[in-house]
This record gives sequence, C-alpha cells and structure tokens, in this order.
Amino acid sequence: MKRFSLYLAIPMLAFTTGVLADNNKVYKDGPVTDVSFIKIKPGQFENYMKWLDGPYKKLMEAQIKAGLVTKYAVYSTEARTANDADLILSITFPNMAALDKTDEADAIAAKVMGSDDEQSKATIERGPMREVLGSQLMRELILK
Repeated sequence: MKRFSLYLAIPMLAFTTGVLADNNKVYKDGPVTDVSFIKIKPGQFENYMKWLDGPYKKLMEAQIKAGLVTKYAVYSTEARTANDADLILSITFPNMAALDKTDEADAIAAKVMGSDDEQSKATIERGPMREVLGSQLMRELILK
C-alpha cells in the first residue's frame, strides 16, 4: 500500500512543481505578430499602396471581424541600403493558436479575394510592384 501511495505522490509532486514554476514567471505570453519586409520597385509605390488600401484592407478587416486578427498596420521606413525594405506590413493575432485557423482564413480569403486561381493571379500582378524580402514571427511577452 505504501508503494502504491508513493507511485501516486511522485507524479502529483512533479505536476505541482511545474505549476508553481509557471507562477514564478514575471511575464505572460501575449499576442503574436507577423512582420513582412517589402521592397517597393521603382515607380510602383502608389500602385502598391492602392492595392493595400483595396483588397488587402478588405481582407484584414474581414479577418478582424472574424476574430482571427486583432490589428494590422503598414509602416513606411527609410531603406538604409539598396537591399533594405522600404515598407513593413504587420498583422497581429490574438495568440499562436490563431495561426492554426487556416480553414477559416482560407474561407475569408475566398469570400473577399476570390478563388485560389483569382488569388494566384492577383499575386502575380503584384509581382512587378514589390519584392518580399522576408518575414518574422514574434510573440509579445507581457510583464506582470
């Protein structure tokens, strides 16, 4: 009987130690932001901004309404070298789990931007306007 109690006590001790360790963190996980770095091609700034103000904005607003995204932003930045971004796009999600809601996001994109073929065509049409240099996913850590 003592051996059985010991087998029960060890996992419980491990569980409570893990819970206590989490309570000692001085931060909590916050929202997740995806940042994309864009290089606008010469003479295409206004055309790309029109696209952002049209289909992109409609898509972002629909995703906010659906609760998949909490906010989005477009930043102009001064490129330090010829290879640097001059525009930064950010999309903030409530948490990491929101990134797994691909079926919902795809349904919204289809409703707002059309079929997969139409979306592919639009991507090709944006090609001459900009170059995507890369992106970075980051999570905000909220200090308690």
